[in-house]
Amino acid sequence: MALSDPRPGGHIPAPMDLPLKLGLARFTHGISPAAVAMAYADWFSHLMVSPSRQADLLASAMRKALLWTQYAPQAWQGDCARCVEPAPQDKRFSPHDWHTLPFSAMAQAFLLQDQWWTEAMSGVRGVSRHHEEVAAFTTRQWLDMWSPSNFLMTNPQVLKETLATGGANLANGVANWSHDALAVLTEGKPRGVGAFLPGEGVALTPGKVVFRNRLIELIRYAPATARVDAEPVLIVPSWIMKYYILDLTRDDSLVRYLVGQGHSVFMVSWKNPDSQDRDLGLDDYLELGVMAALKAVTELRPGVGIHAAGYCLGGTLLAMAAAALGARPHNPLKTVSLLAAQTDFHEPGELGLFIDESQISFLEDLMAERGYLDGRQMAGAFALINSKDLVWSKLVHEYLMGAQTPMTALRAWNADATRMPARMHSEYLRRLYLHNDLAEGRYLVNGRAVALADIKVPLFVVATERDHVSPWTSVYKIHRQTRAPVSFALTSGGHNVGIVNPPSGAAAHPQASYRFATHAEGRAPADPMVWLEDTPPVAGSWWPCWHAWLRKQSTRQIKAEPGAAGLPLAGRLGDAPGSYVHQT
Repeated sequence: MALSDPRPGGHIPAPMDLPLKLGLARFTHGISPAAVAMAYADWFSHLMVSPSRQADLLASAMRKALLWTQYAPQAWQGDCARCVEPAPQDKRFSPHDWHTLPFSAMAQAFLLQDQWWTEAMSGVRGVSRHHEEVAAFTTRQWLDMWSPSNFLMTNPQVLKETLATGGANLANGVANWSHDALAVLTEGKPRGVGAFLPGEGVALTPGKVVFRNRLIELIRYAPATARVDAEPVLIVPSWIMKYYILDLTRDDSLVRYLVGQGHSVFMVSWKNPDSQDRDLGLDDYLELGVMAALKAVTELRPGVGIHAAGYCLGGTLLAMAAAALGARPHNPLKTVSLLAAQTDFHEPGELGLFIDESQISFLEDLMAERGYLDGRQMAGAFALINSKDLVWSKLVHEYLMGAQTPMTALRAWNADATRMPARMHSEYLRRLYLHNDLAEGRYLVNGRAVALADIKVPLFVVATERDHVSPWTSVYKIHRQTRAPVSFALTSGGHNVGIVNPPSGAAAHPQASYRFATHAEGRAPADPMVWLEDTPPVAGSWWPCWHAWLRKQSTRQIKAEPGAAGLPLAGRLGDAPGSYVHQT
């Protein structure tokens, strides 16, 4: 059977190549071995012709060896200052058990080695920045794998637990590993996700599906107040996730919060594509997704503008739509809110490690077999970015200590992976990440290049402080790309936890805070660090700040339509959360 072309350049992978590449992809979680090899070749070849750098590294290794040989005997005699401290975010060696010999000596040796390799992988003249970052990242993964905290005989906490339980922790760990391995082999679900199924444990806010096409369902949520703002809120989540991260439990649902504050809320729920959708492209996601949803909301709520909000890549897609609509005489948008969404991909953070010609070509060949990228492969890349917390801490906690991490709504959502059509995934990696076409004015919508400067409606932009997916300094660039006032909020937390940040209740984060400032067109500081210094933190969630901003941008309040009033298709299309969210 002839394979359709998943990439714009016209390449169809040779059938002879596929078995090898598919086998490699399963072993590497979709990471291109050639991309990693080229990075190391670049680093090694330049290091070999830099005797001065070799001498510096040799001297550094000797200094570190001397430090450790001085530390170890002194530690046997009593307390002494450690020769190296772990990074503030590295909690592996924080427990008191690691402060006694011989474990403290092993931890210090490992940290000194880690420090030396960090020095070695950077600062070699002639190595490209991308190759340096890839080689440093890969080296860090190997080092983390061999941390003494990952092994029974070198982890004092595990040894202590093993003695206390007579080895029951190890038996429990084997059982945990067996269950997880079976789930991976059979493509099953992790333990405990059954308590968080959409419509049962999560995605509980009442509503109706009011529109459906081959790519989206549009959910209209029932009002919770007698009066609502005239302008509805339309939320466009990323297509690489199920929408209900924004409607988790009753305690941490952004949707429930908004309707409770008197907003009419609509939500896009993306279809989970399969092989028949291999030829859906980014233009289809724009037209059948954002544009179709805007048209449906306009038909249901005629005569008023729309507060459109987009999360992650849904925000990027919304920005494309807003730019295209901004150049037209009739624009349905009243405001645009972007939540952890980039519009400039020149500095995409650690995800950029996986973006180059070799990596994208490898993924395109991988997707050619089925016509899509499996969400588990994307999840594997995200896990590598934060492997200390997502991989090795799990190994210690569940497989060595024999404990079970309680399933939460957010973890269950994270396990509910979605697929990406081959053509669309190739196009957004190439056009957005690799070539940065949107920020540089080359992205075409209906044959016309769109310009972010055509966005003239007020913007509310949220970034998170510890975002590995959409770094806040990259999100901040929206200030210089549009001709609109920008209200910018920088919240504590990461890409998901920073956004799912309720202001009160059991799920509220007691240490949550945010910074907020509004600037007219072109008036924000060019340097995001200057903005950070000038903007004091405010305790609490950013949700009330966004609600107040939406209320201020709205024209009036109107009487809420109770039940399914005004929803002629509601009975035929069904209740929220709809059917697409259940596709696996």
